Amino acid sequence: MNKNVTIIIAEDDEGHAFLIKRNLSKSGLINPIIHFKDGDEVLNFFKQISKGELADPGKGYIVLLDIKMPKVDGTEVLEKMKSDQVLRKIPIIMITTTDAPAEVELCHKLGCNSYIVKPIDYEKFIDVVKRLGYFLEIVEIPNAG
Repeated sequence: MNKNVTIIIAEDDEGHAFLIKRNLSKSGLINPIIHFKDGDEVLNFFKQISKGELADPGKGYIVLLDIKMPKVDGTEVLEKMKSDQVLRKIPIIMITTTDAPAEVELCHKLGCNSYIVKPIDYEKFIDVVKRLGYFLEIVEIPNAG
């Protein structure tokens, strides 16, 4: 993956976020990673209204999005981003413990690019994230703007 692509992790569980970041790095990714703890922070980042770091329309982004988060859940973030004329081309990968067929169907209907279920087993979870890292090394991501 292009080094100019920033990986956004939207995950309220600090432990899961840490494992995702660590194992993406172990898979060889050197891309910048930004972690948000709720969907509201993600939307603010992309709406250019957050008080912290702002999204750069000249960069590429990929979002790893959990569903169950405080304030604004992942499906609402997905729906808002995919209905926005500019943000819709940002790839969004749902990475969540929710494996309910209706939830998977809804996320694909709303426009997610992939849906990954986080295994409960620690070792399997690490393996899934490493495989995701290998996938991200070869995928091409467009600029946000």
